[in-house]
Amino acid sequence: MFFKIKIIQKIIICSIMIILAHGTVQGQTSPWWFGVSGAANLNIYDGTTQRLNNSLFVPTAFHRGFGVKPYGSLFLEYRSGPIWGAILNVGYDGRGAKFNNVMAPCDCPATLKSDLSYLSVEPSLRMGSATSNFFFFAGPRIAFNRDKSFAYTQEKQPNTDADFSAVRKTIISGQIGVGYDYIISSPEKEAKVAFSPFLSFHPYFGQDPRDIESLMISTIRMGVALKFGKGKAEEIAKTPIAVIPVAPEITFSVRAPTTVAVKRQVSETLPLRNYIFFDEGSAAIPNRYVMLSRDQANDFREAQLQNIQTQSMGGRSARQLNVYHNILNITGDRLRANPGSTISLSGASMAGPAEGKQFAENIKTYLVNMFGIDGSRITTMGRTKPLLPSEQPGATREIALLRAGDRRVDIESTSPELLMEVGGGMMKPIQIEAVQIDPEDSNVIFNIGGAISELKSWTVDVTDENGRNQRFGPFTGNRESIPGSRILGDRASGNYKVTMIGETKSGLSVTKTSNMNIVRQDDSLEKGYRYSILFDFDQSKTIQTYSSFLKNVVSPQIPDGATVIIHGHTDIIGEPEYNHTLSHNRAAEVQKILESALAGAGKNNVRFEAEGFGENESRSPFENRLPEERFYNRTVIIDIIPKK
Repeated sequence: MFFKIKIIQKIIICSIMIILAHGTVQGQTSPWWFGVSGAANLNIYDGTTQRLNNSLFVPTAFHRGFGVKPYGSLFLEYRSGPIWGAILNVGYDGRGAKFNNVMAPCDCPATLKSDLSYLSVEPSLRMGSATSNFFFFAGPRIAFNRDKSFAYTQEKQPNTDADFSAVRKTIISGQIGVGYDYIISSPEKEAKVAFSPFLSFHPYFGQDPRDIESLMISTIRMGVALKFGKGKAEEIAKTPIAVIPVAPEITFSVRAPTTVAVKRQVSETLPLRNYIFFDEGSAAIPNRYVMLSRDQANDFREAQLQNIQTQSMGGRSARQLNVYHNILNITGDRLRANPGSTISLSGASMAGPAEGKQFAENIKTYLVNMFGIDGSRITTMGRTKPLLPSEQPGATREIALLRAGDRRVDIESTSPELLMEVGGGMMKPIQIEAVQIDPEDSNVIFNIGGAISELKSWTVDVTDENGRNQRFGPFTGNRESIPGSRILGDRASGNYKVTMIGETKSGLSVTKTSNMNIVRQDDSLEKGYRYSILFDFDQSKTIQTYSSFLKNVVSPQIPDGATVIIHGHTDIIGEPEYNHTLSHNRAAEVQKILESALAGAGKNNVRFEAEGFGENESRSPFENRLPEERFYNRTVIIDIIPKK
């Protein structure tokens, strides 16, 4: 740490020397600016923390926190011209936050206040404009921890003021931002002074402050900088300059598969949620769950559900929910086949623990009466909220949907024959064999750079060598896909001219063209694999708990030369923009873990495609009417496609 402080001291001394040298330059325009900045860090904590240090493991995990802390820096700025430049900030960086009103098992409110702070060095690339004082900046952040203290309070317990354990001494992350220079000095003077408000975003990538658990920090920084520089004295312009609208720069590219596979045999590993959801106003098991008579239960075997054949992955929602709605029968069959195993049923209801326990008792009665399970192997309990609730303290939006997801019974067991540890108490998955129609890798992908920010809408005209035209759209996103078989129709192959026609938000027309050739694959079925992993509400970082499953189960199924398509999804709860980012982060984390596992196995010839669709219901695997559908939409789907 002493060595790192010496390095920082050298950087600051060099910066001051450059500033002093700037002050001695006479009679010429200098590209150097220097000054001070002050800002407020809006710190958003996500993930999970429960072990605060080696001597304090609190009874309830903290998940979401927020805090505002100060930031101050000395900076040096270099501008080689109106466009490109660089900025160096060295300063104090407060990253503390507070978690409020978390309920401990004793129904006691608990709070956690973090006072993390750093000495940060932030070199940035600056990009300005020849016609505007707006500028953008982006670059790395290197931070050295200076304070790791916290304050924990819990009603009826003594307060604890201590330091976090396992805090990283050095953080390497990134930042991106925008600012505007208000020149407050007279343009007729050489001495220049600028007042510059700025806004920057520091995403959680690389900002895991600890070596344990999954706590992560994202920061929005809002502040102002006071800059001093030297420039040429200018005459005040007396004639206004007319601004002529110019079409924005839009990029267009087409990614077409070499061959279009019409169908593929897929072996799908389906995870099972260990939840049974109950309808509002009733303690009876909902009739959407498959309930058997005693004779039917005697004949039921889990394997009956594992080899369901289907001709379309488009029916995936109905097929999976049919399996999921047999969850009671799967549980009964597994208990019957493993007489040494036991389960615990934890019911939760906002009406109180008594109704929650009634939920659990009704499930126990079904398993005992229909499957003949000894009642001593099943324990029941009631709670107001489940162990992992969707409704968080302070939530005000979409409360009805959140509470519908919390009105349930959790099945818990320490027996691996019943449950499998893939990030939580998930039911041991089952296998489904399916024939996938128009698999994802056979889609033609259209990428439009700047569509969301610059265009009202855009369409695509696809014209074959005979002049036959097909139009797709209108679209508004930056990326869209069309099945290659839909473009080919009944043709075996085709050469196509692809024309993108867009309308800008200012009413101008933009046209871009490209070409592609696609060929239909023969009817032989390739064998592919599909895996799904599920997330608890609003959690992307919990993917770390799936690391073992991804490395030991999924990655061995990926052969050299394969293509791995990873799609992230969310339910409809929350803001669409946030959900899109969340799903993208989930997909990116899955790719990162799989790439690491493949590199360790010596497999380097694997192509990845990862994308997040958020709550986009046209792409989501399930509807959002039922709580189990919403829970299954919190997913990342992994398709493993063999080399053609």
